[in-house]
Amino acid sequence: MQTVQHLADVTPGIVHADSARWDLPWLRSYAPGVPFSVEYPDEPVFSLLEQAARRWGDRTAAICFESQVNFLELLTRSHQFAHALAGLGIKRGDRIGILLPNVPEYIIALHGAWMLGASAVQMSPLLVQEEVSKLIDMTGCRVVVTLDMLTPPLRALVASGKLNHLIVASLEHRLGLIDRWLYPIELIRRGVSWRNGKNGKNGNGHVIDFEQFIAAQPTYAPRVRIEPERDAAVIQPTGGTTGSPKAVVLTHRNLLANTLQLKAWNLNSEGEDVSLAVVPFFHCYGLTVAMLAGIATACTQVLCPKFKAATLAKLVTRHRPTMLPAVPALYVAMNQYLEKHPIDLSSIKYSFSAASALTADVRKQFEAHGAKNLIEAYGLSEASPATHVNPIQQGNRPGTIGLPLPDTLARIVDLETGQRNLGPGESGELAVRGPQVMLGYLDDAEATANVLRDGWLFTGDIATYDADGYFKIVDRKKDLIKTSGYNVFPIEVEEVIRRHPGVSDVAVVGVPDPKKDEIVKAYVIAKPQSGLTVAALDAFAKEHLAKHKQPRQIELCNELPRNFLGKVLRRRLREDSPAATGP
Repeated sequence: MQTVQHLADVTPGIVHADSARWDLPWLRSYAPGVPFSVEYPDEPVFSLLEQAARRWGDRTAAICFESQVNFLELLTRSHQFAHALAGLGIKRGDRIGILLPNVPEYIIALHGAWMLGASAVQMSPLLVQEEVSKLIDMTGCRVVVTLDMLTPPLRALVASGKLNHLIVASLEHRLGLIDRWLYPIELIRRGVSWRNGKNGKNGNGHVIDFEQFIAAQPTYAPRVRIEPERDAAVIQPTGGTTGSPKAVVLTHRNLLANTLQLKAWNLNSEGEDVSLAVVPFFHCYGLTVAMLAGIATACTQVLCPKFKAATLAKLVTRHRPTMLPAVPALYVAMNQYLEKHPIDLSSIKYSFSAASALTADVRKQFEAHGAKNLIEAYGLSEASPATHVNPIQQGNRPGTIGLPLPDTLARIVDLETGQRNLGPGESGELAVRGPQVMLGYLDDAEATANVLRDGWLFTGDIATYDADGYFKIVDRKKDLIKTSGYNVFPIEVEEVIRRHPGVSDVAVVGVPDPKKDEIVKAYVIAKPQSGLTVAALDAFAKEHLAKHKQPRQIELCNELPRNFLGKVLRRRLREDSPAATGP
């Protein structure tokens, strides 16, 4: 195990020199050629696109349906969007909302806002009007960029004066001939007036067509001074590490650093890869790992605005991507589709999985179709998001989240005080430190102080690490079940129950109990025609689990509540479970 007085003693220029002694076992596990430290230029995050356009201007940057755009075109249109925003009075420090799926207009609007010194408020297309309204109140943004078919709930906010401007993009010009003919019908079905619904006055504000908005605008870069370490690039809504709604503030430096860390981790040359961008850009995972890392490596991104397994299979067959950043739920859905409609996935040199645990069976099924190197990773919105990734070239260890990225410190601390460092094999809270860690939560000093302590981000995840520096997530701290004086990790119980041949999926939570503090409850989805019963599951649990880990309640259900990344919402299951009253 390598011990150093300062991280700066390991390699020059590292950003997190510290006066304490650190044991850094992961450094010796780095793949050959991966640096311990990365240089971070004092530049805004949009400098990545400027560099890509300068070096790879003619290379296709994004493919969306039947349309393509190269890096130079992306940069030019971003310049135009920035000037158009300035015409609306947007200036450095202002905030604009982006409520779009993965389309080129997302990349353009995001970079245009950054070039003007504005922050982008990430908005999910899944939000309803009330949720968008709350987010607008929280962030103070008065301009939102969206898609024509997503405008109905937003028009009321324009009419009421809550939004000053709605900038509306369309997919129509990106579609093939037949789909272009059908597009107006789909708009009408969604309650959007096709011709006059995209332009003109609407209540107290304006609804503006995206293409008209940037037409005839200057193509040169606006001159705005950006302070990368202080200026917010993204306002990212999140449940945070405590579960209550918050907004993470990520600076230009945060996003640039995390992108360059990921670029250093992947030793492939620039201008070689084709990435299937299905993880939504409105989430940090899609923003950094798909979009920004793709731009930094001059990768062609095949944009998938909405996930459907059949659509993804067609994109793989047509474009032969080499990279696939995804989540376990996507791999599960793809496996189910590929069982009946097998295709060749051999073009995929490496896939990434994050956001929740990936089971060995899901990995095995997906790789059986020819995909190579399914690499598990870890991150959270508060860290831009990536902190740990398995080695790509060699040393990938399934079942772990891999090693801390360059310039990233990680430690495991005790759950009671958060002050005592734990050793290899001991379970505790994962704390991380690095240039990718957020500035804080928007207008919430108390919540910020709870998770940022002396430069360390306390993630709320329970983890362990081994002698080689590989980390593994055990569970969420808030999901830990305390029963009769014992700590029970839901993931551990789920892994056992999932081994039953009749189980399709399972989620385990703690239910309040007057005598035991909590009891273990399992929500189980049975495989079709399996004939699975509660009694059979109960017998299986008693055979394979210690008494305190055995579910005292088992409920068969048809589905589990999930967020847009497919992560099970245990909090909702806990809220829906009445307190135990039995003996």
